[in-house]
Amino acid sequence: MKTFKNKNAADVLVECLEAHGVKYVFGVPGEETLAFLEAIRKSKIIFITTRHEQAAAFMAATIGRMTGKIGVALSTLGPGATNLLTGVAYAQLGGFPLLVITGQKPIKRSKQGKFQIVDMVSIMKLVTKYSATITDGKKVPSMFAEAVSLAESERLGAVHLELPEDIAEESCDAIPLVSFEIINPSAKDVSIKKAITEIEKAKHPVVILGGGANRHPLRNELEAFFKKTSIPFISTQMGKGAMDETSPLYVGTTGTQGGDFVHLALKQADAIILIGHDVINTPPIILDKESAKNCKVIHVNFFSSVAKDVYQPTHEVIGDISNTLSQITEKIKVNTKWDFSYFYKVRDALKKNITGLAEASDFPLRPERVIGDISKVLNKGDMLALDNGMYKIYFSRNFVTNKQNGLLLDNALATMGAGLPSGIALKLLYPNKKVLVVAGDGGIMMSIGDLETAVRLKIDLTVFILDDSGYGMISWKQKKMNLANFGLSFNNPDFVKLAESFGATGHKVTKAEDLEKILKQTLNAKGVHIIACPISYEKANKALEKVKMI
Repeated sequence: MKTFKNKNAADVLVECLEAHGVKYVFGVPGEETLAFLEAIRKSKIIFITTRHEQAAAFMAATIGRMTGKIGVALSTLGPGATNLLTGVAYAQLGGFPLLVITGQKPIKRSKQGKFQIVDMVSIMKLVTKYSATITDGKKVPSMFAEAVSLAESERLGAVHLELPEDIAEESCDAIPLVSFEIINPSAKDVSIKKAITEIEKAKHPVVILGGGANRHPLRNELEAFFKKTSIPFISTQMGKGAMDETSPLYVGTTGTQGGDFVHLALKQADAIILIGHDVINTPPIILDKESAKNCKVIHVNFFSSVAKDVYQPTHEVIGDISNTLSQITEKIKVNTKWDFSYFYKVRDALKKNITGLAEASDFPLRPERVIGDISKVLNKGDMLALDNGMYKIYFSRNFVTNKQNGLLLDNALATMGAGLPSGIALKLLYPNKKVLVVAGDGGIMMSIGDLETAVRLKIDLTVFILDDSGYGMISWKQKKMNLANFGLSFNNPDFVKLAESFGATGHKVTKAEDLEKILKQTLNAKGVHIIACPISYEKANKALEKVKMI
């Protein structure tokens, strides 16, 4: 292996990362990234070797999601780089700042022809805000600064830098550029004034909190707004935790079932204030021109967000959300004729529905019982990371969180396999907090290799696997379409033995009464623990489909 005595372009890139405050780089190295890997070894940055590049991108994206600053993932060229793509798309659609660095063969002179070469810059352009090849070591600081600025500016997202092997090794004395604070512009006064007027004259206003409300520390501004107005609020799946859901103003969370309680409440609103909603996420309600005849739709976000035939706001307030909320709170006059009675009726009916099933003794367990027991054992400040599957509907609907990003779920790309890597990243960021990963048997097997990563890092993590031997969400949809049950079933390994083979501890739930006890035991224990829990969605899904107008 070559040694690198003098400062080279790879060293400069790592210096840029250090200057920006990057603490971790996740990835799978290759021959073409050895100069960069050596530069990391000599730095203060911690390199986390993962078992798959996709998991590295998920971990880095979670760092970006929680901090607002870039998470960083590394891969080699070709297959390593293409393995990153799902994680890159996850960050781009979710609005999480992510920088991926990929290797490449020498670009000035190569003796390997086109071996392993894929045009990753062109491919990455389709799923990032910026993608470019570093062709000169002296350009590293400026290209890094441009990429990071784009990744961390609204709308936040993913960026990509390709570092060819020969460029990485060439001598370079460039120095990092000084990072600068990104200040979002304020909304126009006329837009804020019009929004206030529409809210004041409404009879049944309601707020919907979207993912954008979770990307920034808005809790103080939200609390001030709700304290003054007492307008009820609803969370989208990506907006859960933006405001304390133990508040009596919380009605519920939107889902995919249009006839569920929360959606019934929205149909009664004559003014909906959507804070931080983005059409990349599942729309909380169909808000087209026809809907606007009876309901004003006020879009409050850093950017415009319109989707024809699905989401067409009647008014937009574009600018820094924090500033917008502060101004609205200061200037709005409380209308004593506002009527929230129907929203509270819906809130109470939903609570009754959730509470009534949280103690169900069915086995395999119902999702409502699973969430009920998890809610009992998780304390304020604990964190829950979801993978993607049928259970996500029930967690977003039934699980109440009082902490911003206390429940991490993805309703943008909604990719399976992200839960375990996200949980690992959370433990690195918050080693003293308890973290519970919830994944289906389909999703966990897409990232199971990085169970070894969790064990190697000696973190304390509980991974809760919901076992129904199939792709439950798709099965539900298949059944609703009156199609034959086909192509969605599989066999699972013995998860207890699988955990033990990785050096983790395995547990299996054999009756409903076991779950709470096992959860308490594992969340308070050292090391990595796997809990396998049989689950059945059949009764829960039928009940969800029978929600009636109240």
